[in-house]
Amino acid sequence: MYKLAFFVPESHLETVKAAVFATGAGKIGNYDHCCWQIKGQGQFRALEGSQPFLGQQGQIETVEEYRVELVCHDELIREAVAAMKLAHPYDEPAYDVFPLADI
Repeated sequence: MYKLAFFVPESHLETVKAAVFATGAGKIGNYDHCCWQIKGQGQFRALEGSQPFLGQQGQIETVEEYRVELVCHDELIREAVAAMKLAHPYDEPAYDVFPLADI
């Protein structure tokens, strides 16, 4: 099992979650579409060659985003990450993939 965590602006929160859930990620036992999310503030500066969804190149920007965490079975993690990237509005979405110990 893995935990997938990603950051997404509120405008695309449900769209990106739906894309990831469609892969089968977010299933725990007899429940699906399981996740945890919290609103926070992200910061970035778009460099030359970027195509920022928000803000402008060369300027530090802050944006309200959600951090979404969900579990994903081994055989689905690559598909879940690919779906998240495809549905995400950012050209370089921030995300983490953590292997989970089976204790």
